Amino acid sequence: MRPVRPEPQPTLASAEFWAAGRDGVLHITRCADCSAYTHPPLPRCRVCRSPHVALAPVSGRGVVAGFTVNHQQWLADFPPPYVVAIVALEEDEGARLTTNIVGCEVEDVHVGMAVRVLFEKVGEVHLPLFEPDPDRRGETLRVPEPRDVSAALRPMASPVKFEDRVALTGVGQSKVGRRLMVDPVSLTVDACLAAVADAGLELKDIDGLSTYPGRTGAPGMSEGGIPPVVEALQLTPTWINGVGDTPGQAGAIIAAMLAVASGLCRHVLCFRTVWESSHTALVRSGAWDAPPARATGMMEERAPFGAMSAAGWIAMQTSHYFHRYGGDRSMLGWVAVTERDGAARNPEAVYRDPLTLDDYFAARMVSTPFGLYDCDVPVDGAVAVIVSAAETLADRPRPGVLVEAVGTQIMERLSWDQDTLTHEPQTFGPAKHLWSRTSLRPDDVDLALLYDGFTFNAVSWLEALGFCEPGGARDFIDEGRGIALGGRLPLNPHGGQLSAGRLHGFGFVREAMLQLRGDAGERQVQDAGTAVVTTGGGAPGSAILLRRA
Repeated sequence: MRPVRPEPQPTLASAEFWAAGRDGVLHITRCADCSAYTHPPLPRCRVCRSPHVALAPVSGRGVVAGFTVNHQQWLADFPPPYVVAIVALEEDEGARLTTNIVGCEVEDVHVGMAVRVLFEKVGEVHLPLFEPDPDRRGETLRVPEPRDVSAALRPMASPVKFEDRVALTGVGQSKVGRRLMVDPVSLTVDACLAAVADAGLELKDIDGLSTYPGRTGAPGMSEGGIPPVVEALQLTPTWINGVGDTPGQAGAIIAAMLAVASGLCRHVLCFRTVWESSHTALVRSGAWDAPPARATGMMEERAPFGAMSAAGWIAMQTSHYFHRYGGDRSMLGWVAVTERDGAARNPEAVYRDPLTLDDYFAARMVSTPFGLYDCDVPVDGAVAVIVSAAETLADRPRPGVLVEAVGTQIMERLSWDQDTLTHEPQTFGPAKHLWSRTSLRPDDVDLALLYDGFTFNAVSWLEALGFCEPGGARDFIDEGRGIALGGRLPLNPHGGQLSAGRLHGFGFVREAMLQLRGDAGERQVQDAGTAVVTTGGGAPGSAILLRRA
């Protein structure tokens, strides 16, 4: 049965591309000056920045650079299983399409597979799909090599570090759970009041507010931004910030550090609220109207091919990793099992029952190689963090947490499919930037709070941060021993988002603060003095190195 595909909304930039397939020939933007190809269409060449770019016909032949077999029913009329793949074009491996592989059994698709284009008309749009190339059947082609981004690393702009002027002085969390059916602003307020009290402050002391992603967040992924929180708490901030285009979710906290370090604020209240679990339940019950619409924004390139979730996007990178470095699902499984062991010591974790590697393999598949336990758990909850001027530490009742360094630089293309394929995109840039701002090295880190929207996210950060070399995570994890409490680098000892619940980045900052203050209870890492925190889950991302005051 042919799937009913979401139709992309052509833009002024992409309309010509979507229409070009009507003659059965794939057209990609090409530079008249350097001959490089660019996709999706941009007004300038990605290589030489020339404005002399226009759609040009290509052979339509390419290679599967990464793929996933999707087993999740994301769309009512797009039945699984089906293959979503990144195809690198024969003319230029730097121009790639996220697409479907059709015309073969799903189990026959592999990285390095030779494919050719064919088109499916949806409305007035011609979608490029790919099928096995009969002229190269059985061949395994070369796939794009990883790109060293180190040359883009910028030196410190100033010998004076803004990080030295700030401290994290308070942290709070609301109730966290599945389908709480609680107003998200109420969750936010609970977390904020707890953080203010934890810092020994009063609401009148709060002169700044910062959140992610602000009022632009998708339903279920935001409390609604700054305005409802200002109203609910009747605050009078000097400065506010609420955006999605920032270095990961913790970019809101880094922005607060900059505001404090500049002298604009003394105590900035940062918060992050999710109610995705309740929102999903409301949509399914019909209580929340979610009418179908044409795919726009980043989904314009993905929804028509059933690539509805980051599960599939990051799964494609995972398949490329396995192709290049070896390894299998057991490496991912040990991340999930070890984090569940940590969650058992965390009374706040959503899932605390024991999880074995056999349980991991027995769970249903979501998007290969990811099964149910590779994916984090949507919850309702809020976390708040206070960023204060360092000179106020003496007046705080709790031990402060100091900021050693941040990593925020973008060194890769801000894309899920056009640049890094070996790891989660936007991990290497922030990691390299982080270590350029401190004399500390990976061996100095006592625990790691690494974003784990999927197990492979955490693997990507382990390698990008230099705890092991690319491809070395399997040996580093060591069947869970290397990342367990008491191991060489305890990873997400609270259970991470895989078992404690997806608090979308801020939960890692909270756990780092608790660990460095010695307040983590049964999951406390002995003598924890430094912790690295990463957030992002895709493009862009950030890393923060924290230390005990």
